[in-house]
Amino acid sequence: MKYTLKTIIIAVAAVSAIVLYSSLYTLEEGLQAIVVQFGRPVGEPITEAGLHMKLPFIQEVRRVEKRLLVWDGDPNQVPTKGREFIWVDTTARWRIANAKKFLENVASEEGAQSRLNDILDSVVRDQVSSSELVELVRSASWEAPKGEALKEIPKEREEELKREIARGREEITRTILAEAQKIIPQYGIELVDIRIKRLDYVESVREKVYERMISERKRIAAQFRSEGEGRSAEILGTMEKELRQIRSTAYRRVQEVQGLADAEATRIYGQAYNNNPEFFAFLNTLESYKDNANPNTVLILTTDNDFYRYIKNANPSEALTLPAPPLRKNAPAGGTLLK
Repeated sequence: MKYTLKTIIIAVAAVSAIVLYSSLYTLEEGLQAIVVQFGRPVGEPITEAGLHMKLPFIQEVRRVEKRLLVWDGDPNQVPTKGREFIWVDTTARWRIANAKKFLENVASEEGAQSRLNDILDSVVRDQVSSSELVELVRSASWEAPKGEALKEIPKEREEELKREIARGREEITRTILAEAQKIIPQYGIELVDIRIKRLDYVESVREKVYERMISERKRIAAQFRSEGEGRSAEILGTMEKELRQIRSTAYRRVQEVQGLADAEATRIYGQAYNNNPEFFAFLNTLESYKDNANPNTVLILTTDNDFYRYIKNANPSEALTLPAPPLRKNAPAGGTLLK
């Protein structure tokens, strides 16, 4: 009898322990819970961490995140308002705001990610399609470059750079967030933020953009070459002008020096001639003998010609030792020239 009573007490204690264990559960920080009975949520979500109770055996606890979660969409090819096809890659931050609605509508985080893909991709596509590419790239506070920065920019691109931005990238992002927030709360989800991570041209458009960039660089290079050639021609022209001026000045200086030298030589010759005219005439006669030598010329002179005046008046004994004077090419007065 005592053994049976002890067994019953142990059994009751064990059953009580099992029932108590099934009735208690703990909730960790960063999580929230919803009690489910026969597959349906019961009561309000539990968001405070700690020890909580539920009905044993017939109720179970579903735990979901209370912290921010990440959504990364797949890059999509979307046309802009200007019919330029670009790749758009977006990301978002969201949290489970109402665990009961969340479990009733999407059941799990995987289901929520799938639903966010549909909603956010649709909203992003609508906003990108209704916006210009320049609005997606720039912010509303964009200021066009000034001064030296505009010199390397083609004229046809200046208008695009100076164009005022009505909707910048931030405003488009805020519009996407506002439009998505109107739809998402029915799933028990709160969309906190959404951002455009990357914008890029599709391959075909990218090649055209690269070609345009290359052509612009070539045009700028050709402009630099043309300006350089013009500057080079200007420098060479200035150099030639200065060189001609230097040569002209040098030539004038040479002529002045030569003129002064000739005048000085003439003065010296005149002074020497005035000192001894007879000796000067004698030297000139000797020079004429030397300068007019021509083997093919025969000069016939009369005996009273002055060409050999100094030879005729010289001492005969000394004259025999002198070489024969050359004949002049032109016959002097009183003679005849034969060839």
